Amino acid sequence: MSFFLSRLAVSAVLIAALGSCGVAVAPPGPSGSSVTPAAIPAASPQDAAGLQRWVQNFRPRAISRGISPATFDRSMALAQYNPDVVRLDRRQAEFTRPVWLYLDSAVSPERIRTGREMAARHAGVLSQIERRYGVPREIVLAVWGMESNYGSNRGRMQVIPSLATLAYDGRRAEMFENQLVAALRIIQAGDTDPTHLLGSWAGAMGHTQFMPTSFLEYAVDFTGDGRRDIWSDDPTDSLASTAAYLARNGWNRGQAWGTEVVLPAGFSDVGKATRRSTAQWAAAGVRPMHGRALPQGTGSIIRPAGARGPAFLILDNFRSILRYNNSDNYALGVSYLAEAIAGRPGITGSWPRSDRPLTQNERFEIQRLLARRGFYNDEIDGKIGTGTMEAISAFQRSIGQPPDGYATSVLLGQLR
Repeated sequence: MSFFLSRLAVSAVLIAALGSCGVAVAPPGPSGSSVTPAAIPAASPQDAAGLQRWVQNFRPRAISRGISPATFDRSMALAQYNPDVVRLDRRQAEFTRPVWLYLDSAVSPERIRTGREMAARHAGVLSQIERRYGVPREIVLAVWGMESNYGSNRGRMQVIPSLATLAYDGRRAEMFENQLVAALRIIQAGDTDPTHLLGSWAGAMGHTQFMPTSFLEYAVDFTGDGRRDIWSDDPTDSLASTAAYLARNGWNRGQAWGTEVVLPAGFSDVGKATRRSTAQWAAAGVRPMHGRALPQGTGSIIRPAGARGPAFLILDNFRSILRYNNSDNYALGVSYLAEAIAGRPGITGSWPRSDRPLTQNERFEIQRLLARRGFYNDEIDGKIGTGTMEAISAFQRSIGQPPDGYATSVLLGQLR
């Protein structure tokens, strides 16, 4: 009790101090969150006025979708153009980090250590969540670690101004307008209030970074206090909501996510499109790197760094993680952070760390050249996803190369 009171006292002093400096600070909200909103920089008069006109035009559309006039007016009173949000939305990384650098960060010693500390601190509630949803605690902890570094980076931007700015800006207007309506529904349901609806620049919220539409579909009130509170310093509802999300997106209770494997010489059946039972993979000569047998289930073989890097058998639970974030690197990060938190072995195979990462222009060129040769017919977006990797594999087979689907400068030279 004394610790709780001392925190309240410190918070009050901090709020008073910031207020005296002319910084607008919201008091601790109904969610019990100590996160304070980030200041919104000044916008040009044209942008500021344009957004307010957009808000007035948006009002009847929101009301027609079930938002009450009172909720709309109370919430959208916060709407203002945020130049930082537009800058972040338009920023494009020139290089994409290779999978090994991504995993170096995702499964860092500090993140593992903190994950184990959180496992001990929240052991009781994690046991309850695991029993109810069937998702292992280490997976839930790993998502928490990946998304917000165990709650330390939940996002400080006010979601209403951010989503209004993105919807008004127009690059992905329909998507962000849908997210804004969902945010208004969250407020209307009483889960939090407009001031304390905080998140990332794109509207991802809470300990495990739910977008508003995902919150409405999957968030749960695990504490039973009448609110689905993912913003609180108490992570209970966030962790339970993450487990509920994974469970409803195909997580199989008692099944592994997958495992690192050793492949036979000349192996070519790589890619998520090829699905076989683990018995069939074993019969084809696929062996586990650790353990005596492959985990049971149906899965695929992936080689995220190509033929010179490690190989993994991924089962349906890996695909469940992909529903949270559709990136093999992300799903591997969650999976191996979870393994490390639980004290199990990490990745044994070595990565081709000497490979140079491709620039964005080179990734675009690979897709264009694959399309020109008839191997690729999806969007030319510079993102090396499943479709591009399958096209690369098909091209590699056509020239007698191991079809690992891995985009490299060597591949680009072959296509040229």
